[in-house]
Amino acid sequence: MTAAPNAEALSRPGESAPDQHGRIGRRSGSYLAWRDLVDGIASWPLWLLLGWQDIRQRYRRSLLGPFWLTMSMAVLIATLGFLFTNLWKTDPSEYLPFLTAGLIAWAFLSGAITDGCSAFIGAEGYIKQVRLPLSAFTHRTVWRNLIIFFHNLLAYVLVLVIFRMTPGLEALWVLPGLFLLGLNATWLSLWCGLVSARFRDVPQIVNALLQPAFYITPIIWMPDLVPDRFLLVQSNPFYHLIELVRAPLLGASPALLSWQVAATTALGGWGVTFLFLRSFRSRVAYWL
Repeated sequence: MTAAPNAEALSRPGESAPDQHGRIGRRSGSYLAWRDLVDGIASWPLWLLLGWQDIRQRYRRSLLGPFWLTMSMAVLIATLGFLFTNLWKTDPSEYLPFLTAGLIAWAFLSGAITDGCSAFIGAEGYIKQVRLPLSAFTHRTVWRNLIIFFHNLLAYVLVLVIFRMTPGLEALWVLPGLFLLGLNATWLSLWCGLVSARFRDVPQIVNALLQPAFYITPIIWMPDLVPDRFLLVQSNPFYHLIELVRAPLLGASPALLSWQVAATTALGGWGVTFLFLRSFRSRVAYWL
């Protein structure tokens, strides 16, 4: 049986507070949404633990555990690398690092989005029975995919060893690049979670849209192969988000345009997501 919403749990932190006369007053929607975001960050010990437990549960009693993620990524890279280096007659030492870094970054972004669609649906029991900020469950999904990202990064290290490559000091740009990529992944995950809680067809729609987005984004093909690169490359926000991580791993600094597009996308995306959180936050428990 589905658990009935607990009245106390549905009242999120900060929804009501006693005034100086002991009366309970209602807070504004903007205040509650902001408190949810702040409390979600403050509850980091919880979502760090839940995200790690998700990974452990997925590979429970497995011989290699989470390193099956690395094995799967390595097999995919080897297969696509063999196919496209022969198809396009490209240099493996140039194409394979490009492919590996792009696939790893895309796996993190797309995984956070798709998992975000079920972040609240999968946490129905917590949301209905425990007073927790909704954004904590989004952080849980992003953190889980960040763990997968670092496991997949071992495949990139293997490629570097095979081709005897050293990224150099430019590789340090991966830290702010990964932060900005995670910032965008978080608002996308939160927005998808809110909408998916109301409309259960959204996860299927998101999966359907991510598939063509993967193929039209320079991940398995290099931008130099396209004569007119404005439509599929320069105007593609996914390209710029991926490039923030891929370029440093390839020993280059991300272009200024990529930083600008990623920062603008983060600001605009968080603004829209905040409006959704302000309007629909109190209804999520009743939609589940």
